[in-house]
This record gives sequence, C-alpha cells and structure tokens, in this order.
Amino acid sequence: MEQLEFFSIPSPCVGVCQVNERGYCKGCMRNREERFNWQKMTAAEQRNTIRLCRQRYLRLRRQAIAVQVQGESQPETAPEDPQTSLFDE
Repeated sequence: MEQLEFFSIPSPCVGVCQVNERGYCKGCMRNREERFNWQKMTAAEQRNTIRLCRQRYLRLRRQAIAVQVQGESQPETAPEDPQTSLFDE
C-alpha cells in the first residue's frame, strides 16, 4: 500500500468557481460531474481526476503561449488571481 492511500485526497477547488466555454471550472479544471461527485469518488478516481485536470490546465497554458507567439488575441486562460494555481510547479 502506498503512503498516499493513508490520507484522504482534498478537493482541488481553489475558490474560483466559474465555468469556461468547454464546461470546465476555471479554477480547478474539473467538469460538472467531477465537481458534483467528488465526495462519492474513490481515492483512485480522485487521483485520476486530478491527473486529468492537470492535463487540461497544461493544454490551456500551451494554447495561450502559442497564441501569444502568433500575436493573436489570447484565449481564455487560468485565472490571473494572486492565488497560486493547483497545477503550477
């Protein structure tokens, strides 16, 4: 058993509860089903959801960088909030 399995996995919510045009929360990048069913998920499902959210976030960042390089208007990005993103390294 991994050490991570001893601890409950906290919700990835960062308090920025707005939905983008694709249906993902702008703060944590979870979809509606993932947000509403978080407490019902197993630990493995929660870890997978966080993995998916990180992929969504990184995809959005790559798109924003590509648009900046091309000089076009910037697409919707992660919030410009002083709060640190869940996915920044």
